[in-house]
Amino acid sequence: MARIIQFREALREAMSEEMRRDSRVFLMGEEVAEYNGAYKVSQGMLDEFGEKRVIDTPIAELGFSAVAVGAAQNGLRPIVEFMTWNFAVLALDQILNTASKMLAMSGGQVGCPIVFRGANGSAGQLGAQHSTAFESMYANIPGLKVISVSNPYDAKGLLKSAIRDDDPVMFMESEVMYGDKGEVPEEEYLIPIGKADVKRPGSDVTIVSFNKMMKVALAAADELAKEGISAEVIDLRTIRPLDWHTIMESVKKTNRLVIVEEQWPFASVSSEIAYRIQKEGFDYLDAPVRRITSVDAPMHYAPNLVAGYLPDVPRTVKLVKEVMYLKK
Repeated sequence: MARIIQFREALREAMSEEMRRDSRVFLMGEEVAEYNGAYKVSQGMLDEFGEKRVIDTPIAELGFSAVAVGAAQNGLRPIVEFMTWNFAVLALDQILNTASKMLAMSGGQVGCPIVFRGANGSAGQLGAQHSTAFESMYANIPGLKVISVSNPYDAKGLLKSAIRDDDPVMFMESEVMYGDKGEVPEEEYLIPIGKADVKRPGSDVTIVSFNKMMKVALAAADELAKEGISAEVIDLRTIRPLDWHTIMESVKKTNRLVIVEEQWPFASVSSEIAYRIQKEGFDYLDAPVRRITSVDAPMHYAPNLVAGYLPDVPRTVKLVKEVMYLKK
């Protein structure tokens, strides 16, 4: 039976259920314990699990990430919460040089089952240093899995799968979605890593997106429907490994592809998708693959510049019409 709960509650349920199931799982990060989490994701978890399993850390991402990686290599299953992935660049040494490579460097003898999770991307007027989307950067690192979720149902099911996974997983959320509500079953469920989801069936054009840009994609599909254009909207959910099959099958049907993502354009997720689809699905395309990304510049603070920086519905609708060769 499904209930309506917040995004943060879905994440909390996922972590709590896995911590009850497996005593090796623990949570650590800035303000996760006494303050109940910067975004109240871990509210009440200290009371239930105690200070040895819900651990406040200093403001030292490299240091506490190293502690977590060491714990994972020694048989535990840490969940590391970053207050924002923008701060987590300090932990890149441990993520890139240790977590992602340990299985290979040890000849398969030492794994690193760990989840790094937290808020990713822009949350409005927070300036350039707090507004970067990191999916494509971490997806470029072999040995890591990258998940980027858009709703409470997917967040819970995929976080549980991530916690059980034996590889290091980067789990991307969004600061502006923690209060979003959605249906989440009371009974336990898991969502497999590496499986995209068709959120809206359609026949004229495929729109691919993930994380909070799914709101743009779905809203654009609503606008297009008013003009008789049927858009199929795919939520990637997992960036690495990426579900090529679902995208390709959709393109075979619609013959057109538009990608919406909150990333800089160079070497982005859309770059890889566009390459793969033209390589393996060129004969199915009736128009060039098009994409809308963030502007190729640091994000500024002024509200008009924030609005101009991020993908939006009007520009997405415009691109869809272009691939359909419709007059503006």
